[in-house]
Amino acid sequence: MDTMGRHVIAEMWDCNIEILNDMGKIEQIFVDAALKAGAEIREVAFHKFAPQGVSGVVIISESHLTIHSFPEHGYASIDVYTCGDIIDPNVACHFISESLESKKCEKVEVPRGIGPVQIPSSQIL
Repeated sequence: MDTMGRHVIAEMWDCNIEILNDMGKIEQIFVDAALKAGAEIREVAFHKFAPQGVSGVVIISESHLTIHSFPEHGYASIDVYTCGDIIDPNVACHFISESLESKKCEKVEVPRGIGPVQIPSSQIL
């Protein structure tokens, strides 16, 4: 294994505003994303803010998936962090982007646990 983990950080813009404000829907998207990537789910915790927005985490054996949604901006901040080399965090990130109906997704993958952090240039989906 070259790294201890892979951390995908994604900025998702022009998402479906109704989905971004629907805690149950976002929770299901994140559970499905983890399973689609082949992860083992340990815990799930999501919170709906008033008047809008959702934050949540799916803790997986391999690490975690998180979201902070801002429906008023059509924006979601996403982290998918996986340890080891079996689970590809990009699979989960792509599924989340499609499920949120994001029209623009910028992401960067940061290798974790190999020394000084070097952030590669972002990738647009």
